[in-house]
Amino acid sequence: MAKLVIFYSRAGENYFGGQYRSVAVGNTEKVAKMIAEAVGGELFKVEQKIPYSSSYKRCTGQALADKKAAARPELAVLPESLDGYDEIYLGYPNYWGDMPMAVYTLLEAFDWTGKTIHPFCTHEGSGLSGTERNIARVCKGARVTDGLAICGSDVEGSRDIVLCWLNR
Repeated sequence: MAKLVIFYSRAGENYFGGQYRSVAVGNTEKVAKMIAEAVGGELFKVEQKIPYSSSYKRCTGQALADKKAAARPELAVLPESLDGYDEIYLGYPNYWGDMPMAVYTLLEAFDWTGKTIHPFCTHEGSGLSGTERNIARVCKGARVTDGLAICGSDVEGSRDIVLCWLNR
């Protein structure tokens, strides 16, 4: 069966170890592409119909408001089906100790029975923050493996860490 790499990622102004800088490709997307290349998986980018701001501070404010409201932002598009995939690599940035609420929108739209989900996240100090448990709670019937957390500031040099995680 085929492998699918689903990811939520944001370009624009990002936070890197105390500094802000603008990036054309988000950190999680960079990791997702490494994974897809290594496992021969297809890529699917989760995009909100109304995206968060490209300003880091405004974006994190919007993300916090959505988290507090348990919002489920509308997505631009959903995959037609997950039937052809048995392994799903699920990537996201850690926003306020959790996945972006748009990732929940996607997760709640499908039956995950019989799927294996491999979570990975990018962060600036929060790691996975229990998101593996959240995924298992939402994705009933799926097997959720131990996830990978990569500091966003270290994404460029993380290829060996990603490959080691994939080969565990």
